[in-house]
Amino acid sequence: MALDDTKNAIGAVTQALKNRIDFFSGTTVTVGRPDQHTGTNPHLNLFLYEIAFDPHLKNTLLNEGEKAPLWMVLKYLLTAFESTDESDSIEAHEHLGRGLRVVYRDDLLKLTGLPTNVVKALDPNPSELHVTFDESPTDLMAKLMQGPDSKLRLSICFQVRPVMIASGEPGDYSLLVGVDYTKDLVAPNFKPTLVDPYVGIDVIPSMGSFISEISPKGFEVGEEVTISGTDMHLANLSVMLGPVELPVTMQQPDQLKFAVDPAIIAASAISAGSHPVTVVQTLPGTGKKRKSNTVIGNLVPTLNTVAVGAAVIDDPGPPIKSHRDFDLTGALLGLDSDDTILAFYRNGAVLEVFDLFTPLPASPPPGQLTRQLVLKSNDEIPAGDYYMILIVNGQQTPQSPKITLAAWP
Repeated sequence: MALDDTKNAIGAVTQALKNRIDFFSGTTVTVGRPDQHTGTNPHLNLFLYEIAFDPHLKNTLLNEGEKAPLWMVLKYLLTAFESTDESDSIEAHEHLGRGLRVVYRDDLLKLTGLPTNVVKALDPNPSELHVTFDESPTDLMAKLMQGPDSKLRLSICFQVRPVMIASGEPGDYSLLVGVDYTKDLVAPNFKPTLVDPYVGIDVIPSMGSFISEISPKGFEVGEEVTISGTDMHLANLSVMLGPVELPVTMQQPDQLKFAVDPAIIAASAISAGSHPVTVVQTLPGTGKKRKSNTVIGNLVPTLNTVAVGAAVIDDPGPPIKSHRDFDLTGALLGLDSDDTILAFYRNGAVLEVFDLFTPLPASPPPGQLTRQLVLKSNDEIPAGDYYMILIVNGQQTPQSPKITLAAWP
């Protein structure tokens, strides 16, 4: 799993800073306490002296149903040395200035050109890593410089945030409420039977058409969606789903309907997820477009089938454990850049979660019709029956096909 690599995030940040400062300053960078004298030639020393938890991101989730990651602030001390022990000289001050300029560069910790292990640990972070300076008063320096020589060395302090370490626990996902999973979910033209309709949200009115409700709020490719509000009967109306313009199929003063056209969706390369929905009127004469207020519509992926490959037995058990390939078919199953999760659900709980799929080809077929999950020996799954829960960019498929992992190939 890609998120599993975030357990190395703290060391990865230190490695990234060392490489960045070393490369742009042209000065060797060592890591450790300033009193360790780790270099004999002119060098800069990097010391991680404090880790704090980011109060602005506390309990911030990556996806609903998952445990919140740890969001941290890493605080560093940068000290310049002319030689083994000399840190208070003109040359040492010049080295410190070079290091100061590198830390100040772009205010961001870029991942370009860094070792693979560093990128793997930091790339899942949804936010760029920001580097900002802290005050470095003498009382703080005195505390940090306590050691055999107790010598105060001129240094600068800075911090990197937000650094994420994701939870290793499976998410608390569940089957969707109101869907009858006893029916054949992979039958042609199947549409789940919902007990209650999706509920819309109140919005702020604007000039022109005004949207008060969208139903259903979550919709698949090929569905027809109803927008309720005022002035829905105006001429030259269309509906914008994110950047995609969709045709209106029915109009009344208080509502209109639009089609989530499969061909248009496929050609646009839009992915499943939450997107802004507006009603747009093209004004005659000028051709300018007047937009309504915005509501959120959830473009939901469709999971038609999950084909299970031959088992490779890792543990004869009991329980018997194996790994294998899973080929998914449907629509809007996600691109390499999308946040895609496949969960194995049984007995009322998620047993395993995977988010690292086989990379798509350079030019995948339009519509995001297929994905493949390839499990390795360290991703072994016990034999048994499972419901497959697929979530793309926070949107769960209405279908959760049931699969059987046989005990033997």
